[in-house]
Amino acid sequence: MLEIARLSTARDDFSQRLDELLAWESVSDDQVLATVNEIIGRIRREGEAALLEFTQRFDGLSVDSAAELEVSPERLRAALEAIPSAQREALEQAAARVRDYHQRQLGQSWEYREADGTLLGQQVTPLDSVGLYVPGGKAAYPSSVLMNAIPAKVAGVGTLVMVVPAPGGELNDMVLAAAHIAGVDRVFTIGGAQAVAALAYGAGVVPAVDKIVGPGNIYVATAKKLVFGVVGIDMIAGPSEILVVCDGQTDPEWVAMDLFSQAEHDEDAQAILVSPDAAFIDAVADAMTRLIEEMPRADIIRKSLEGRGAMIHVADLDEAVDVANRIAPEHLELSVADAEAMARKIRHAGAIFIGRYTAEALGDYCAGPNHVLPTSGTARFSSPLGVYDFQKRSSLIGCSAEGASQLGKTASTLARGEGLIAHARSAEYRVRE
Repeated sequence: MLEIARLSTARDDFSQRLDELLAWESVSDDQVLATVNEIIGRIRREGEAALLEFTQRFDGLSVDSAAELEVSPERLRAALEAIPSAQREALEQAAARVRDYHQRQLGQSWEYREADGTLLGQQVTPLDSVGLYVPGGKAAYPSSVLMNAIPAKVAGVGTLVMVVPAPGGELNDMVLAAAHIAGVDRVFTIGGAQAVAALAYGAGVVPAVDKIVGPGNIYVATAKKLVFGVVGIDMIAGPSEILVVCDGQTDPEWVAMDLFSQAEHDEDAQAILVSPDAAFIDAVADAMTRLIEEMPRADIIRKSLEGRGAMIHVADLDEAVDVANRIAPEHLELSVADAEAMARKIRHAGAIFIGRYTAEALGDYCAGPNHVLPTSGTARFSSPLGVYDFQKRSSLIGCSAEGASQLGKTASTLARGEGLIAHARSAEYRVRE
């Protein structure tokens, strides 16, 4: 029997227990921080030589130059041709849906002129270059390639550089095929904190980029945090999360498997069920106990659910909405009769899956919206990865002579009030009497 925490909003200790359940510290320990600091410092000082040393130490790849770590476009194309046709078609279909969705996010420049001829507006331009980190080794995440690379290319990013570790020289064909489909420009078989540092500072033929995106382990996440400011980053993501709100009318096995779908990521993932139907909560718990024996990753699922999972009994669906907004989950499934109406009440969630038929797994792979989402309650102030993350905005200000004269008077008054006389006189020179 799975031992999953049971909470009830009717109990006096609900808030305290919920806070304890949600608590997550994604900071690195001192040893990780020291290691990553050393790696970044050496890459910054020594460049390619340090990158080659770390690649040999951590991935077992011994080469004479970083150029030997670059994967050719021909190799990417060959990978696409080598994978089974069903995988190729699935990647292409998913890519098409992701591209179609993200094209609707494309920001446009705008401007307007005031009566005196002054021009104001905003110029939207793509980033020149972006680095995409993709986990490698035993894990293979072609979906991550699509979700990160396609919005960047839709935005018009000039050069998209992918890095993926290849321990012992092993590369995953589905990952390389996804890179080809998504339009990645360059691929290097480097990983870990050293890959992040190389993308931030440049190392031999590995170019320095303007922003680094993509998931990774604690060393990668720590490195991204430390190089932020030199480059932009997407986010520091915590463990995967799912919260299912159900009215008790969905098949309990469906809900159980939806919870498993996130719990199987790793032991720190969090899966929570919220329902006003106590009998249904019991039914889901029973289904989970039965189904877990069929799961190849049963040990991970069990540790996740027993360590950070929960089943929350609420008074009604309105209270369920309040709990969901308080948690601000990465993934929120609304498995209720009128899910669209409930969705309009949700203020904080990375992605909202509407209705009983919308499994979160569809969003992970092929629905279209991005699966890179804010975690650990950051959906209160953060958004999914999108085209807007690969564009930047410049303000446009173009004064006519008349406009400069009128604005100059206002600026002068404010500048003198702040004691900034050069500011004031700069504006006053353009004021016409």
